[in-house]
Amino acid sequence: MSTKKALVVWGGWDGHTPEQSVKLFMPWLEEQGFAVEVSATLDAYLDAEKLKGLSLIVQCWTMGKITGDQSRNLREAVAAGVGLAGWHGGIIDSFREDTEYQFMTGGQWVAHPGNGIPACAVKITDRTHEITQGLKDFVLPDTEQYYIHYDPGVQVLCTSTFTGQHGDPSQYAAGTVMPYAYTRTWGKGRVFVACWGHTFKDFDVPEAREIVQRGLLWAAKK
Repeated sequence: MSTKKALVVWGGWDGHTPEQSVKLFMPWLEEQGFAVEVSATLDAYLDAEKLKGLSLIVQCWTMGKITGDQSRNLREAVAAGVGLAGWHGGIIDSFREDTEYQFMTGGQWVAHPGNGIPACAVKITDRTHEITQGLKDFVLPDTEQYYIHYDPGVQVLCTSTFTGQHGDPSQYAAGTVMPYAYTRTWGKGRVFVACWGHTFKDFDVPEAREIVQRGLLWAAKK
C-alpha cells in the first residue's frame, strides 16, 4: 500500500480550467505511488494534523479568499516538510489579500501583457536542476505571459522575455526577462511554481507537462 499521500485542491476562477487541469496530473501521481485525495473546497486545509501527514499538496485555485485558519494550517504544513506545487494563477494568484501566503509561494501575479498572446517562448535557464535537466526550450501557443512580483531568493528554472509587441510597451518593455518557473524552500518544505498553465491546453506541450510532473516529484516530502 502507498505511504505517499497527495492532496489536490482545485477551484476558484473557472477561466483557468482548474478541474480539467488537475485531472491531467491525478492519474500520473497515482502511477508514481501516491494515494491521491481531491477536494473542491478550501476546507481541506482545516485539518492541520491531516495536512502534516501528506507528502504533497497540489493547488489549483485562482483568486478567491482563504480564511485565517486555512492559510495558517497550509503554511505550517509546508514549513513542517509537506511539498506544495502548482501552476499559473492556481498557485500565485490565489488569495490576493493574503501576503503571508504570497511570501510562502515566492511570487504573486500582477499582470499579463496583451492578455492572451499568440505564443510565448520559454527559455530553460537552469539546465542542471533535476526538474529541467535534459529538456529543451519550448514555445507555448495561445497562452498568457506573466508579469509577477517575486522573491529574489527563489531559484529560477525558466524565464520568458517580453517582446514589446503585446500590451503597453511603457509597462511591458521589450527585453524584460521574467521568471516563468521556479523553486523555493519554506521551512522544511519545498515549493514548485510554473507560470504557464493558463488552461489545460498548455500541457499539450510535452516540455511544459514534463517540467510540472518533475516539479511535483521534486516538491514532495521524501
